[in-house]
Amino acid sequence: MPPLPKCLIELVLCISSAIPAHAAATMRLDFFHTGGKSGEVFSVDRIVIEPLPWPGNPNQQADSTNRGTYFFEVRDASKRVLYSRGFSSIYGEWVTTDEAKTINRTFHESLRFPAPKSQVEIVIKKRDRQNGFQEIWKTTVDPNDGNIDSSLPPLHPVVIKIQNNGDPALKVDLLFLGEGYAATEEGKCEKDIRRLTEGLFSYSPFKERRADFNVWAICAASPDSGVSHPASGIHKNTLYGTQFDVFGEDRYALSFDNRAIRAMASFAPYDAMGIVMNSKDYGNGGIFGLYATVSIDYPTGIQVFVHEFGHHFADLGDEYYFNADVAYSPANMRVEPWEPNVTALLDPHHVKWQSLVESGTPLPTPWPKECYEGSLRDSQKLIEQMRAEKRSDAEITEARKRARETAQHCLSSGPYMDKVGAFEGAMYETSGYYRPQQQCIMISGDQFCAVCRHAIAEIIDLYSRP
Repeated sequence: MPPLPKCLIELVLCISSAIPAHAAATMRLDFFHTGGKSGEVFSVDRIVIEPLPWPGNPNQQADSTNRGTYFFEVRDASKRVLYSRGFSSIYGEWVTTDEAKTINRTFHESLRFPAPKSQVEIVIKKRDRQNGFQEIWKTTVDPNDGNIDSSLPPLHPVVIKIQNNGDPALKVDLLFLGEGYAATEEGKCEKDIRRLTEGLFSYSPFKERRADFNVWAICAASPDSGVSHPASGIHKNTLYGTQFDVFGEDRYALSFDNRAIRAMASFAPYDAMGIVMNSKDYGNGGIFGLYATVSIDYPTGIQVFVHEFGHHFADLGDEYYFNADVAYSPANMRVEPWEPNVTALLDPHHVKWQSLVESGTPLPTPWPKECYEGSLRDSQKLIEQMRAEKRSDAEITEARKRARETAQHCLSSGPYMDKVGAFEGAMYETSGYYRPQQQCIMISGDQFCAVCRHAIAEIIDLYSRP
């Protein structure tokens, strides 16, 4: 490894000092994930040793939460699982689009785990039609392989301690990456991230579990200010290439430059990640185990981020429906979703959140569904009309706000509005899927419902409890 700049030595030593000396190195397997009309293929790109020791919980190496579209295991020669985690991916979303039926695409992805002491097998599993995990690919990693890259990325980031509550091994380490901030805006980046942090921790259960989190930030300068909006002819040169209009959806914002993200992120401990876009446009995204994005200067950007962070951190399913303009296609057959906050209610007597349902609450649970759906129909027609008339972004934003208020009125009425039950309408479909409560930030609201709070707490425990 080449000599480190003095400032970087101090940075790495500062963060490393919080990690136990016996911690393993952090190994990262970068790979290409290809598929579409011709099936699904994985291929190794490279294996990397990151600059910092492994920050993960040594007492929670196995993941039993049953989250994610995919699942990976690190197995030793005896097939014993040394480490495992569920995850989702951009490929997993793209493959559900119409485009995937006609072409192939390749996405760059990564798996991070404690560096093994001897040769191991990395196994990736994928959900089958019944949502069980089935092995689809494996490769061998030998820690003594001379091709493993332990060089330092050619970067010199300053890692900002937003909140440091102790040993990363027993904390959830949340890393924010500023995106689209020019050199003159680095101060704004830090202020935005501090504002976002306070916003996130105003929501339960993050508020009550704040002491279980460390929060870090990297506000490296981008060549251009702002974020790309290809559909509007706006293209920006930024550190991670984050853009709106992903998969043809104007509000969907993601980065496809996994290499750039991983290189920068490797200088800080992280279990979860947010990409903070220097933008006021409406747009966001969240993928379990990858990252969540936020357009920080959008009027309700923090609330939108909390929703997306629910996807990224706890694999919460979307509870909204009917007017959903996202990249998913509806299921042809009803199977029980793995997402902890959605059910197909195949057995009303044994709903997955049964312990939170009060005696006497009917399943399915009646609610003002017609009122809500009518408000969605009206608002969708209005927004489409305003776009056709090329009305200003400010006018459309105000129309969205009024539509949310109308929908909220419907969601906050009815005899079971404060109860846990099974309310029809979720996962982008009007019927067949059910959510736990009438109101939740995963459909429309300003707080997580009881079931979502419990699901989030399980992931916090995974990274912060002995």
